[in-house]
Amino acid sequence: MEYKRNRDQNVISQGLSYLWWLHDHHHEFESLAREKIGTRSAGEIDWSAPRIVCVAGAFTHHDTVAVEMIGHRIDLVTYRAFEDVLTLRLIASADGTRNSPRGGTSRSVRAASAAPKSVRHYLDESPKDLKELYADLDELLLSHPGVRKEPQLHYIAYRRINNVATVRLQPRNRLLVVNLKVEPDTVELHDGFSRDMRGVGVLGIRGGVEVRIGSREDLVRATDLIQRSIDAG
Repeated sequence: MEYKRNRDQNVISQGLSYLWWLHDHHHEFESLAREKIGTRSAGEIDWSAPRIVCVAGAFTHHDTVAVEMIGHRIDLVTYRAFEDVLTLRLIASADGTRNSPRGGTSRSVRAASAAPKSVRHYLDESPKDLKELYADLDELLLSHPGVRKEPQLHYIAYRRINNVATVRLQPRNRLLVVNLKVEPDTVELHDGFSRDMRGVGVLGIRGGVEVRIGSREDLVRATDLIQRSIDAG
């Protein structure tokens, strides 16, 4: 993340500079993560698509065009500070086309790409009814203003500024596994449908609630939780 109080033409270039450093210092970053947040969380770091978040008082039209050409995951976020409230607005976002700032592929990315299955593979091999169910879920999530879809290696992320839902597919079980940004203590959990994910390693969303959707009835049942997660995002 790179922050500037007002408009600054260097905010994007500084963010890219930090990303360049990060790709050359995986070990140092992982050691710091283990020290600060524990071994389990450090082991869940996904190096396949690092994201730059630039926060400033304002950006120019040229800034918003530039992020589409750079080829990395970049968000441009403006802010306004009121007496008791800070508001954030996502004004531009690029999904990115590169995995390494040096034009190659980092060791961690190569290891990830060598994995036997990605979320894309699971979607391709899913039975027709599961693909149709995912299409319904995808339509529901993207129907909310500001929600963007961003496929990752192991899951499909839906986000505003932060992730509001992550989706994994289990073709063998004919299930969609959806993690939501909802406080578990506010939800009546049901075995086989929803569970508390605090203390459980999850990519994309820390803690929250997981729902398992295997039918359109389950999707309808999950709609309120999905809405709450989007509202919280």
